Amino acid sequence: MIPLIKETNPNLLYLISGPLGVGKSTTSKMLAACVERCVLIEGDLLLHMLHHELPLSWDERLSVTWRNILALTRNMLHQGLNVVIDFVVEDELEWFCGQLSDLDVSLKYAVLRADKEKIAERLTTRGDIDSLERSLFLLDKLESMPSNRRFLYDTTLKRPEETAEAILVDPRFQVLS
Repeated sequence: MIPLIKETNPNLLYLISGPLGVGKSTTSKMLAACVERCVLIEGDLLLHMLHHELPLSWDERLSVTWRNILALTRNMLHQGLNVVIDFVVEDELEWFCGQLSDLDVSLKYAVLRADKEKIAERLTTRGDIDSLERSLFLLDKLESMPSNRRFLYDTTLKRPEETAEAILVDPRFQVLS
């Protein structure tokens, strides 16, 4: 069991990225449970609020979702709450950090990854094999981005508790402090 994190600085923010099947949601839930006064923002829930009937392109849906994540994050931080965000970060990290630059916030960012076979196994187990192609595309994209190299964390042989604990204690995930 990971001990509850109590900090004197109430503005802790954890941004957990990675393709489908690497453990983002499970890890994010564990992190939120381990950090005192913490809320979990699940980006997919915000994305799915934008029904397909709406006349929005994929880029517009993504932009609206990120602006909603930002608004919720700022609101929660202003309320003295800590935040864990579970959502795929493709090109948004620099923009997101810039939008928080006026706040006293400690941001940790982790890009979870796993071997392709493990991703396929996990997606098959949860009945989401249709997402495999998208997941492997995102895996390649996220791993090849130079800005992500330092933040990559391999979950292939890790339990979610190990992943959450590493994010909590390893300084390499620190972006803003």
